Amino acid sequence: MSAIPLGVLDLVPIPSGATPAQALRNSIDLARQAERLGYARYWFAEHHLNPGVAGTSPAVVLALTASATSTIRLGSGAVQLGHRTALSTVEEFGLIDALHPGRLDLGLGRSGGRPPGKPAQAPPRAAANGLLIPPRFHFEQLLGSPRIALQRKLLMLPNAQSQEYAEQLDDILALLAGTYRSPDGIEAHAVPGEGADVEVWILGSSGGQSAEAAGARGLRFAANYHVSPATVLEAVDGYRAFFQPSEVLDSPYVSVSADVVVAEDDETARELAEGYGPWVRSIRTAEGAIEYPTLKEARAHDWTEADRVLVQDRVDTQFVGSPGRVADQLQQLQEATGADELLITTMTHDHADRVRSYRLLAEEWARR
Repeated sequence: MSAIPLGVLDLVPIPSGATPAQALRNSIDLARQAERLGYARYWFAEHHLNPGVAGTSPAVVLALTASATSTIRLGSGAVQLGHRTALSTVEEFGLIDALHPGRLDLGLGRSGGRPPGKPAQAPPRAAANGLLIPPRFHFEQLLGSPRIALQRKLLMLPNAQSQEYAEQLDDILALLAGTYRSPDGIEAHAVPGEGADVEVWILGSSGGQSAEAAGARGLRFAANYHVSPATVLEAVDGYRAFFQPSEVLDSPYVSVSADVVVAEDDETARELAEGYGPWVRSIRTAEGAIEYPTLKEARAHDWTEADRVLVQDRVDTQFVGSPGRVADQLQQLQEATGADELLITTMTHDHADRVRSYRLLAEEWARR
């Protein structure tokens, strides 16, 4: 299994009692450690208006991290295209690539100011090898939140309209390739950006528009078991069904994410992971991700039955335990999805525990 690369997905979480500056320093240190441990990629997510997440601008954090590392690939997981233009995206990554060529992954997502598309309507499935596929969580219940509406308002310029997603992807690809032409034939050249040596990825949680866009263009696809475990099989199957060979890829290429906490033994790992439930609850109630709680704070949370239902699918599909136990679960995920890579996201309150989790996993994975 060591032939299946592992990568890191980092939200730049702010531990309870810490500051955004400390969270950023922790992430840059973790990227250095991940490079030393042999992780293939280090991606930063984009989130807004979250008290406990400092990863608001992947391009900015990538530029800082690129200067602190030398070989590991760095990327976005994902740039939210709903409130950006194709040109601004290409120019930002072109700037970084100009000084750190050949190391960037441009991961693109639909969210962020863009009204949600119609979700794919596939029936629930179970993995043949026993991988847990929980009941579907219906994100629609969050869409009416005043906080979500405020986020869209603050991210978008007044009266601005998000560009149609597939068209925006095509514009990004054309600007990178230097082939962009307006409808009336005018050329546009992004400098820097045109010719940048970046890998373009599409991130998706279902077999819908993102999977279709990635497959039809022959791009790499990242499916989110850690965000939407119920639809991961639908997502990878949809992508593969839509796939057409391109100059970039002859065949489909998939990365699948997982939430992971590893410690020397199962009991210690479970303690380190106790903050995960309250943290997920804060996201799914649309209050915004809280600062990642201490063990004491997590155990003090007064759980209601509604709370437990709200987070059950995420808690049940977090891989927690000893290195051997978690590596077995990741192998099961890889086999069920046919993933070419796995993307690991780990959060603990203490930075040292987080680094240790990634170290123990890397050492166990290398032995397989």
